[in-house]
This record gives sequence, structure tokens and C-alpha cells, in this order.
Amino acid sequence: MRSYSPDLTPPWKRSAPVPEVPADPDLVVEEVSTGFCGAVIRCEAGTVTLEDRFGKHRVFPMEPRGFLLEGRVVTLVRPSSGAPARPTRTASGSVAVPGARARVARAGRIYVEGRHDAELVEKVWGDDLRIEGVVVEYLEGVDDLPAVVAEFAPAADARLGVLVDHLVPGSKESRIAESVTDPHVLVVGHPYIDVWEAVKPSSLGIPAWPSVPRGQDWKTGVCRALGWPPNTGAAWQHVLSRVNSYKDLEPALLGRVEELIDFVTA
Repeated sequence: MRSYSPDLTPPWKRSAPVPEVPADPDLVVEEVSTGFCGAVIRCEAGTVTLEDRFGKHRVFPMEPRGFLLEGRVVTLVRPSSGAPARPTRTASGSVAVPGARARVARAGRIYVEGRHDAELVEKVWGDDLRIEGVVVEYLEGVDDLPAVVAEFAPAADARLGVLVDHLVPGSKESRIAESVTDPHVLVVGHPYIDVWEAVKPSSLGIPAWPSVPRGQDWKTGVCRALGWPPNTGAAWQHVLSRVNSYKDLEPALLGRVEELIDFVTA
């Protein structure tokens, strides 16, 4: 609850001097009257535009003592350059919040099938997941998913999201996913045989992911077809190194991960 003086003047409106802070690009502040918190993206004509981590914009007048910076009352002033500001983004495309602390982990979790899936999700969505307090764990396969769900014991305040590889109609994975009916569990998936395929070929400088004959190990077949050394661990590190942001991933994976984050944090 905010405190007021006997004359009902809010503390941030009192006459004590406060620092003047340039409204530089990406500066994260909170507007005192509404509590809206966001990064500066534009400063013009006595106003400042803030963008929160969900992409919502709000325009506020740059009034004296009108904002909080790291909990301190400040007055925003125009940056010396006068240039419009642009926010930096996380690898997932959301607004970065410089200096934000990781939230204490939620009871809810996101499970993915294997280590490579977890590493890819961490590289692109890691900043978002830390702010939201969501932990990603891997299953080492989906065959035992019903037992894993039962052991997890999902609840309204401990939701479970699961990302499944090769979730296409008629597949073994789809039958396993359909067997999970708990309302506090969301199972979604992408159509790719392995999460490697969710990386755009253009990001790797190849025309397409090769077709591997049925019955062959897919990763080994990919390495052979592309002329890579027969070391799937090293090949994955190469693939992962070419992923810099969500732009390097296929939409079929992007939408599913965002869906799981929304579900677990709802």
C-alpha cells in the first residue's frame, strides 16, 4: 500500500528533489500512477512510450516525479541525442528487461523429450523462462508419459506442459499424448522426427533437411547425407550454434513452446 502525508500528497509528488534520468532506449521504468512497467521505446513532444514484455504500448506524459527506476522516484527527461529509442529483444522476440531477477521457480513445469530439445528451448526462451519462473526438464523419450504425469501430480497451481516430437496423426506419440486427459496438463508437439528439423535449413546454409530412409537412425543418416562427421553430439552443437533467435526456428515449434509457457504461467 502506498503511503501519504497528512495532506494526502503522495510521496512521489512532494517537493523533495529527485534525480533527472534521460529516457534512453531500453530504460525500464514504472509509471507511478498506473504501475505500468516497461522499456522506453520512444520519447517525443513531452511524452514517453513504454513497451512491456508482452509487447503492449502505453504513452505517458513526462511529468516531474512521474516514474520509478529500481524503486526510486525519478523525473524522466529527453535523452541528449533526441533519437527515438528502440527496445532490445530476447532471443524469443519478447522485450528484454535489463537487470531483471529470475523469479523463484513455479511448481509447474515444462517437459521436453530430450536434452537437445531442452537446450534449444533454453537458448531461445531462457530469458523469458527465468523471468516467469518456469523450469524445463526432459523425459528421455515419451513412452512413459502417463506414469510421469501421475508421479508429477498436476494441479491448478502446478500445471504441466509437455512438448512432444513427431506429434502427427496416427503416430505412437499421438496415441500416448491422447491417453493423458488431466485438465492441468497440456501436451502439444511439432511434426518433426527430431527437434533438429525445427531449425530452418537456411540458418544452417543447407537447402533442406535430408530424407533419411525408414529404419535408419535419423541423426546418423542426416550426418551422412550432409557429409558431416559421424558424431551426432558434435553435429548438434553445430546446429545449435547457428540458432541465434526465434527467426532461426520453424513456426510449428515456435507456436507450441509459446503455448506451453502461457499454459504453465496462467
